[in-house]
Amino acid sequence: MAKLGNFEFGELIELQRKLRRMQQDYPAFVEECIREIALRLLAKTVARTPVDTGLLRRSWQITAVRRVPGGYQVDVFNPVEYAKFVEFGHRTASGTGWVEGRFMLTISERELQREMPGLLDRKIKTFMDQHLS
Repeated sequence: MAKLGNFEFGELIELQRKLRRMQQDYPAFVEECIREIALRLLAKTVARTPVDTGLLRRSWQITAVRRVPGGYQVDVFNPVEYAKFVEFGHRTASGTGWVEGRFMLTISERELQREMPGLLDRKIKTFMDQHLS
C-alpha cells in the first residue's frame, strides 16, 4: 500500500478555533450593525426635521436592539403628538387646505437603504478580518 505522507493539522485546528470564536461573536456583531444603522437613521431624520420650537427635533428616540422571533428589532420614533402630521401632512385648521408632509423619517429610511449594502460590506469585511487574520 502507498504511503500518503505526514499531515500537520495545527493550521486546521487553529482555523476551527477562529471559526468557533467568530460564531460566538456573531450575535453581538449583528446587534452592533443594527444599532449603527438605527443611529444613522436617527441622525438623518433629526437633520431633516423642521424646527419651529425645537421640540419635534429634540424628541426623536431609538429603543434598544432586541431579539424577536425571526430576527432583531429596534424602533426609531418620535412621541410628540403632532409628529405624524409633520411627517405625512395634514389639513389646515380651517379644513380648506392641505399642508404637505416633510417625510423626514421616510426619506431618511430610503436613503439609508441605498447606503446599507456598502456599509454592511465594510463591517462584514472588518469582522472577518478580525477573526480570520
